[in-house]
Amino acid sequence: MIALPPVPEPGAATVALVATTAEVLAHPELDERLLAPWERRRLAGIRVPGRRDDVVAARLLLRLCASRVIGLPPHAVEPAQRCPGCGRDGHGRPYLPDHPELGVSYSHADGLAAAAVGTGPVGIDVEPLTRRPGPLAVLRRILPEDEVDAARAGPDPGPALLRLWVRREALFKAGRDDVRLTAWTDHRRAAVVALAGVDGVLASPLSYGPAPPSGR
Repeated sequence: MIALPPVPEPGAATVALVATTAEVLAHPELDERLLAPWERRRLAGIRVPGRRDDVVAARLLLRLCASRVIGLPPHAVEPAQRCPGCGRDGHGRPYLPDHPELGVSYSHADGLAAAAVGTGPVGIDVEPLTRRPGPLAVLRRILPEDEVDAARAGPDPGPALLRLWVRREALFKAGRDDVRLTAWTDHRRAAVVALAGVDGVLASPLSYGPAPPSGR
């Protein structure tokens, strides 16, 4: 049986989870029927089945994280989204309308899903360990140029650039650059993960291995 990493009991200050899409979809507390009508309408536009499953898994995993923080079952969690650019709902940054003090974030990529809920700004990003971001011109526009050059000068530039990418994405989702940033490799799921904006990282929900290293 596929199982997610252990999840803290309700009332935990911060919960972050990384899982494969298959793990999430097999979880007994999670089902696509938990999604709101507006979420299901958005899913209708995704034509690639694997990508659709990834999106479903990430949204369900967010509900599981939030349920452990606020002490409600996943079916009672109702995330929303609002675009900071146009001000409209249904897309953009996720949030919990009934819990504005909590930051929420989710990510999905090629059979992987991640989500995090905690007090204050929160951002999480996950990518397959084998992915290589690029092209270089794009990376130089998005990432600090000196960090890109340092990564390319190292003995293994591909993984180094990927770590830069997920760290920058996590900070972007948190909406701030001056927050704690934790990055690690989940070897069990062949994933690279970055988590931004939480002070107390709960190691057990993040991966089966030891607590991830931290640093900017």
